[in-house]
Amino acid sequence: MKFRFQGLSVEPFRPLFALSDEELAARGMRRMIADAKPGFPCRVTLEDAQPGERVLLVNYEHQPAHTPYRSIGPIFVRESAAGAYDGMDVPPVLAGRLLSLRAYDADGMMVEADVVQGDEVEGALTRLFAREGATVVHIHNAKRGCYSCSVQLAR
Repeated sequence: MKFRFQGLSVEPFRPLFALSDEELAARGMRRMIADAKPGFPCRVTLEDAQPGERVLLVNYEHQPAHTPYRSIGPIFVRESAAGAYDGMDVPPVLAGRLLSLRAYDADGMMVEADVVQGDEVEGALTRLFAREGATVVHIHNAKRGCYSCSVQLAR
């Protein structure tokens, strides 16, 4: 099986970088400076921010389906993010992290899940997509629960 990993579009986040820290705080968001690598994984580029890079920490609705599995969670977005990751190679940002993988059907109902180390992600994806009805897998960092990216079968 081949998989397509997708980061988020940067477009909805661009206007947020022009907001003041006070305006961000009023929206429940925060501007931060990365002070370690790894530690600030960008959900657009699927790369860790470099120390000294500016990022936003925002809430993002990654599972909008009108089901009990609808979900919103924290993500980082690098100010320098230009384009979304869209590829068949496992993004390096997943390496070395404990990951939670959640498989959903076309209606947004979870049909299977697993927790694996980043170097085991392809085997886990093969098992999850073998589950009847699985159409997309969302990957999260297991420790903090942050959404990472979505994965579909490559066509």
